[in-house]
Amino acid sequence: MSHIQHLLHQDFTPQEETGGKLAVFIMGGICSSTTNVAPTTTGNLTSVAGSSQSNTTTTTSITTSSLSVSSSGISSHVSGKSQFSSASSGDDLGPGGQILPNSNLKIYTFAELKSATKNFRPDTILGEGGFGKVYKGRIEEKNGSKLTSNGSVVAVKKLNSESMQGVEEWQAEVVFLGRLSHPNLVKLLGYCYEDDELLLVYEFMQRGSLENHLFGRGSTIQPLPWDIRLKIAIGAARGLAFLHTSDQKVIYRDFKASNILLDGSYNAKLSDFGLAKMASASQSHVTTRVMGTHGYAAPEYVTTGHLYVKSDVYGFGVVLVEMLTGMRALDDDRPGNQRNLVEWAKSYLSNRRKLKNIMDQRLEGSYPSKAASQVAQLALTCVEPEPKARPSMKEVVATLEQLTDIKERPKVPRIHNSGPHSPYRNGKQPLRHRSTLRVKDDVDRRNHDSPKGS
Repeated sequence: MSHIQHLLHQDFTPQEETGGKLAVFIMGGICSSTTNVAPTTTGNLTSVAGSSQSNTTTTTSITTSSLSVSSSGISSHVSGKSQFSSASSGDDLGPGGQILPNSNLKIYTFAELKSATKNFRPDTILGEGGFGKVYKGRIEEKNGSKLTSNGSVVAVKKLNSESMQGVEEWQAEVVFLGRLSHPNLVKLLGYCYEDDELLLVYEFMQRGSLENHLFGRGSTIQPLPWDIRLKIAIGAARGLAFLHTSDQKVIYRDFKASNILLDGSYNAKLSDFGLAKMASASQSHVTTRVMGTHGYAAPEYVTTGHLYVKSDVYGFGVVLVEMLTGMRALDDDRPGNQRNLVEWAKSYLSNRRKLKNIMDQRLEGSYPSKAASQVAQLALTCVEPEPKARPSMKEVVATLEQLTDIKERPKVPRIHNSGPHSPYRNGKQPLRHRSTLRVKDDVDRRNHDSPKGS
């Protein structure tokens, strides 16, 4: 069993990060080294990361400082309860969510993934991030000794060899997505760890990212209608709620529109667990490295390095505001007071009448104003400055699910004035519908009032 497979089966407990030091422990002898590294950046937040790699006659181990590898496999520096101590699956984890007792990830060869992506051809690129590029590929399936004509379409994430943060993020993805299973988390199918090559293989998400649908332009990008936006918000909220209510709570740390992927039916799934961390008993994590994305990161995390499950709730609130307005969390091209979307929009979100002035114009007014107002109020509570004032993701899910029953009222066309003086078209009062009884009464009255013989 490889050290990566050991990692997926053994326990580990999160510790405070080492502030720019990555410890590397080599199997077959307690040999370790620590490397100091220079600061770099991820997204828009300053971070410190590094990597070191050593080879022995048996295997190579790349681990974070919270893990150590010995001849018996990977063990925790701190004794205690397992990170994922059981294959829990219950109401608290949400429908369909479970913590797998063992990972069933497939190990791919580099040759397989090179063939699947046509040698990582540029026209197969789906996206690019701090980790590296993501390619669309097709894994050929074997039927006995023969290859079938129809393979499985996958997304292959390939580590950029120059990425200092990539090694840790690769491992975090393998650990978390190897054990966590939920309909609103993207499915990790397997990985490749061969020489200097680190790759991850995911299920392919046909609709791409929420970011692309909200902010992309062009004939191929259709605006998302209200009901689809609400569906996406509920799915993403369920994914976060699952992470926060699992056996030991997981802090996602990088919730943003680009990390919400959509399948063919617009079901939302959280992706990119490279920055995820385990929460302590106090539902928090302390780090000396602030990593994430400006505009989405909670203020307490940016200023102090203290990370809570409620820090994820803040990011969720930011995305809700983006979904309401169709505007990015941060945009230097907007006027100065509008560059930070949340700060600028707060006064509009709190007022139902003013809210319509910032609603996404691509909705063309086709949304239930009552539901939009309640989403705006929810977003405001999510971005409260104090973490304790924010709702839990379980509460967020319950609130959003209640809004699915609120439908848009049919619009009554307005009659426009035809002149400056007359309130009616062509100066004539519009006909009013009258009952047959009323018409008969009027006729009888006229006959009664008319002089005989006239």
